Amino acid sequence: MSQVQVEYSLPAGDGTERIARAWARVPLTPTPAQRAQQKARAAALLAENDAVLVAHFYVDGDIQDLALETGGCVADSLEMARFGRDHQAQTLVVAGVRFMGETAKILSPDKRILAPDLDATCSLDLGCPPDAFAAFCDANPDRTVVVYANTSAAVKARADWMVTSSCALAIVRDLAAKGEKILWAPDRHLGDYIARETGADMLMWNGACVVHEEFKGIELELLRAEHPGARVLVHPEAPASVVAQADVVGSTSQLLKAVIEGEAREYIVATDNGIFHRMGQLAPGKTLIEAPTAGDSATCKSCAHCPWMAMNDLVGVIDALERGTGEIHVPEPVRARALGPIERMLAFVAEHPESLVAPVRGFVPHLGSA
Repeated sequence: MSQVQVEYSLPAGDGTERIARAWARVPLTPTPAQRAQQKARAAALLAENDAVLVAHFYVDGDIQDLALETGGCVADSLEMARFGRDHQAQTLVVAGVRFMGETAKILSPDKRILAPDLDATCSLDLGCPPDAFAAFCDANPDRTVVVYANTSAAVKARADWMVTSSCALAIVRDLAAKGEKILWAPDRHLGDYIARETGADMLMWNGACVVHEEFKGIELELLRAEHPGARVLVHPEAPASVVAQADVVGSTSQLLKAVIEGEAREYIVATDNGIFHRMGQLAPGKTLIEAPTAGDSATCKSCAHCPWMAMNDLVGVIDALERGTGEIHVPEPVRARALGPIERMLAFVAEHPESLVAPVRGFVPHLGSA
């Protein structure tokens, strides 16, 4: 087993920041025979444990396939939260990063929540320490605190609202229409995009995603010139210079729907390349092109794939179910305090489904809402 070191921004909440470092495990690549054996074993364990596998679009394709083949879910973080809450299984295996497992535990405290690797984290989560964030909030008591899903349970517990990229625009627009000023965390690029689109008064935490921040506007221009008929799909965690060139800006589910419904043959995609697995399955025959993360004279850090999402593998799923490793715990009263912001989001989405993207014609199972 090897590891990679990942650099990320660590804001202090006072306008300053520093570069911090964290480690990510690099799983071993199984042979085809090992992969088949591991997949069969994981499927059997899911059945034996009356468990369901909930996977994000960015994790390994084998895990995505296993989830769908065993009655689980492959989705964005909004649909993952809803699916895990509503499913009858008492054990959820959440394949993604730690905050996703914490969200499942917050919503379903009586369920057993397992993660293939407890150390699979997120630069946005790491870059928003609870104590520093609480001080930032205390210094701005007149603002409604809205946090992105990519945060720890402790940060969510300090918030008024939690949002995902599927519903952030609609919720912030609604709050702004009521005259509320927003304190936003942690992703500055997503926050800037929301502020531009809604006109909301937003005070930003200064975090960033190590994957999306690396997409390059100038390099994207050059790539578009090489593929003049391609549609450009961008996740709003990307920098403004990339978002400005997009034909579609949206969550992972929204980008998937754009490919499925789109008439173009080529799509340049500026998000984690883990999504290409499901995109290729749902839109066969269409050409998917990775948006550039570095120029000719530069090297990329993430190279368009989250190093912590990459830690999820079939061995981790097996270990979690066989030995109970990777169980997620969220202590009280943090869990209870974090529940309110999440439930507000889910209630808003249920009450305002029209504020999100319209359903795909010919419903695609497990695609998730957007």
